[in-house]
Amino acid sequence: MLSSWRKKRLVAKCYDVTAESYDVQYAQEQIAKYVAAERVLNQSFCDVVLDVGCGSGLFFSYVAGRAGFVVGVDISRKLLFKAKERAKFFDSVCVVQADADYLPFRDVVFDVIFAFTMLQNMPVPKKTLVEFKRKLGVDGKLVVTGLRKVFGLDVFLDLFVGSGLCLFGFIDDSSLNCYVAIVTG
Repeated sequence: MLSSWRKKRLVAKCYDVTAESYDVQYAQEQIAKYVAAERVLNQSFCDVVLDVGCGSGLFFSYVAGRAGFVVGVDISRKLLFKAKERAKFFDSVCVVQADADYLPFRDVVFDVIFAFTMLQNMPVPKKTLVEFKRKLGVDGKLVVTGLRKVFGLDVFLDLFVGSGLCLFGFIDDSSLNCYVAIVTG
């Protein structure tokens, strides 16, 4: 079994290799997840938003006009370069290379945290969710997806219970290839 850090390095390398074709391969699928999550979240985004696993920054154009400040985080250096280029079009977006299990931010700071299509890449997803919970502000919400081919429904839902998070909204739509959960701390 791979160590946690070794697995994360392999994930970063994989995304570095696919960085140039990432948008062509995944944009349509990712945007469908954004739209579905918004339907359930049903709120305007507040002051400070975190996009964990931001990839090439596709989500920035969707969220930047509705948030005071957006921080995109990814472990892949090459995807982050693409996200940085995209962030230049927005005054309120910045990017940071970081490990989702050790986010370099104060606790209780983000109003909404988005984690689209990244949880399956984490060695211990419950640990990652606990880290997200620490970073959520009072009354903050976490929007997270879980790929159906990786997580069974019961396993995915159990991640939130084991992390001390409460389900706020949920989408189980096979056309998305994932579950979408909105949870609170």
